[in-house]
Amino acid sequence: MARKWQKADSANHSNKSLIVDKGCFAIYTIDKRRFSIPLEFLSNSIFQQLFKMSEEEFGLPSEGPIKLPCDSVVMNYIVSLLKRGLAKDLETAVLNSITSYCCPSDAYFHQLEHADQYSLVCGF
Repeated sequence: MARKWQKADSANHSNKSLIVDKGCFAIYTIDKRRFSIPLEFLSNSIFQQLFKMSEEEFGLPSEGPIKLPCDSVVMNYIVSLLKRGLAKDLETAVLNSITSYCCPSDAYFHQLEHADQYSLVCGF
């Protein structure tokens, strides 16, 4: 399975390294940024919700990378919070913000990609 993902990933991102740190997995955001996420984050309710939203938005990927329905700003914020370790009440607040926020689709994001005033506020 890992070889299948790497093969699909190389077809889509041939100029990027396919190497993921040991104990991590790769995901992409809607702005096409690649993240190496520790496997321990898979059990976190925030990532579980992001995967659920990804399935609803994009379907289950049979080929190609996993794409989460948020941009790199949001992903950086989430990863930094999880790396520091967050209290259960803050995790619940972030989770509530994510579930109440509908991230823009690729088409919408593409339209805003070149806009100077594009900013993503997810209620964080």
